[in-house]
Amino acid sequence: MTGLAGNNTAEITSLQTNDGSKKETINESVKEALRAYLADLEGHKITNLYQMVIGEVERPLLETVLRHTRGNQTQAAEILGINRGTLRKKLRLHGLD
Repeated sequence: MTGLAGNNTAEITSLQTNDGSKKETINESVKEALRAYLADLEGHKITNLYQMVIGEVERPLLETVLRHTRGNQTQAAEILGINRGTLRKKLRLHGLD
């Protein structure tokens, strides 16, 4: 991981695997997925793209972090940078409570 922003947010510019090869970052993966999605629209109108993307990303983010913390919501909230009450609200919203 390279570079840290002043607000304690890690900016990942490249990742390396144990064998030294480079791995695609989350940022690059999202860009690639969005480019492909928009290209596949073939002129069809789209609305609410922001909400769609957030909805697609938030649930697996919460699931993965909770799995990482073995269900410890306090630790998960800390990792996510949100308070525990907000985490619990999001878990209910996604049916993960």
